Amino acid sequence: MGGKEDEEPPLKRMKLSSLEAEAEARNKRELSLDILMAKSVELYEDDTETNTEILGSKGLIRRVEFVRIITQALYSLGYRKAGAILEDESGIPLESDIVSLFRNQILNGKWDESVLTLHRIGQLEESTLSAASFLILQHKFFELLDRGNIPAALKTLRLEISPLQINTQGVRELSSCIISPSRCELLGYKKHGDSSFHQRMKLLQGIQQLLPPSIMIPEKRLESLIEQALNVQREACVFHNSLDNALSLYTDHQCGKDQIPTITLQVLQSHENEVWYLQFSNNGKYLASASKDCTTIIWEVTENGVVSMKCRLAEHCKPVSFVAWSPDDKLLLTCGIEEFVKLWNVDTGDCKWTYDKASSGFTSCGWFPDGTRVICGGVDKCIYILDLEGKELDSWKGQRMPKISDLAVTCDGKQIISTCGEKEIMIYNLDTKTERLIEEDKSITSLCVSKDSRFLLVNLANQEIHLWDITANSKLLLKYEGHKQGRYVIRSCFGGSDYAFVVSGSEDSQVYIWHRGNGQLLAVLPGHSGTVNCVSWNPVNPHMFASASDDYTVRIWGVDKNILKSG
Repeated sequence: MGGKEDEEPPLKRMKLSSLEAEAEARNKRELSLDILMAKSVELYEDDTETNTEILGSKGLIRRVEFVRIITQALYSLGYRKAGAILEDESGIPLESDIVSLFRNQILNGKWDESVLTLHRIGQLEESTLSAASFLILQHKFFELLDRGNIPAALKTLRLEISPLQINTQGVRELSSCIISPSRCELLGYKKHGDSSFHQRMKLLQGIQQLLPPSIMIPEKRLESLIEQALNVQREACVFHNSLDNALSLYTDHQCGKDQIPTITLQVLQSHENEVWYLQFSNNGKYLASASKDCTTIIWEVTENGVVSMKCRLAEHCKPVSFVAWSPDDKLLLTCGIEEFVKLWNVDTGDCKWTYDKASSGFTSCGWFPDGTRVICGGVDKCIYILDLEGKELDSWKGQRMPKISDLAVTCDGKQIISTCGEKEIMIYNLDTKTERLIEEDKSITSLCVSKDSRFLLVNLANQEIHLWDITANSKLLLKYEGHKQGRYVIRSCFGGSDYAFVVSGSEDSQVYIWHRGNGQLLAVLPGHSGTVNCVSWNPVNPHMFASASDDYTVRIWGVDKNILKSG
């Protein structure tokens, strides 16, 4: 009662007790983290030992990894009880306790604690720790700014992020956010219409990319593995041509030849002379064919795949050799080597205007993707750009201009591609105003650009079709051979599901189909009795394409309808 302790004021004793309690709690937390870390190390050591247990007939699957990704899949599908039961019964946890603690701290916004826990996980290199800490503290900075707590955000930047001494450019960009908080969105943090939970999940995914997968399994790993396996099967299937993107998990994927259109469904006989060109509309509901009989016929494709005549466009006086659909399929361009360019209303069949140049016909025509401008190549070695009223907006002309036998505008509207003399192709970039050339060894007869603006098909007079990658530096990828071409203009095109096929006409009256990816000749289709000049694959229906021939007919090719029903 009379000891020194009793002489101390009660308030001081309370403060001492409080400090002692806090110290004890801190010691307990640190001990708890040490235990968790020890368990984490044990888990990874157990992983190493148990990983020697292999599953599968090929001996490629480690049991521990297999169980963990199944557990992860169950949790991601919402089957939390099933996931917990699998963890308990297998004795293989999805994550160590310390990693689970770290995950929860991130999702609950406990930034300082999460950085401490990160450093206790183990098996992490110093560079990984610094990079992950930067992501965490950067997010802390963003959320402080989002709440308007600028002093705390500035303190985090100066005392926590800068001392990491990494990503100095990123630190400067974060500094600019203090002055202009709207810049946070440019750095990947969206404040409006995005919950903090969603943003924290994105942060967690970013951290996962830094950590070893044995510590934090990448999100949806099982789905990713299955998709990879299905993609490999689909790419290996040369006949894959399905409207349904989903593949069955029950059996290995393999399509038969019956999935590509090799059967003549209709023979259209309304032209009175050779049919030189044809093209399906962008929506697949119409087909336009151009003929030496000086007419263009617009055909309508019904829902059940039957093709019938919609109208005949008969105002040309000379043969028509080219047509081009507007992006919305409401307008159609037609032209000929000895003819003018005409623009037609598809619904009414009326000619809206005619663009004529003295003593000049046109070899080809096309549309810019905005639908407000058209382009045409003249026999007079000129390229013209017109508006929808037929007014000339621009042109490339002059003594040094080469012969233009074919041209196209890429679907992204960034490049004009045209033949440039007999053996060269010019690719003109409209953004950079630069051009590059592709040189071929033999005479070029026609071009076809893929819908994704990545690939170019070039028909040559030496009985070859070349596939070029035109994305950056032009690169010859494949050559397709087997068809006959030497005297006439023969045209080819891409088609089928994912544009996996190349189809071409031929001077031997047959149609040829190759697999685009490996160049394998898949089918040779007889039926026509004259040179097949042009082909067009329906962009909406992978089971339909059309061919135009000197035998005055258009053939519609398809598959057995019973095959489609059974599929």
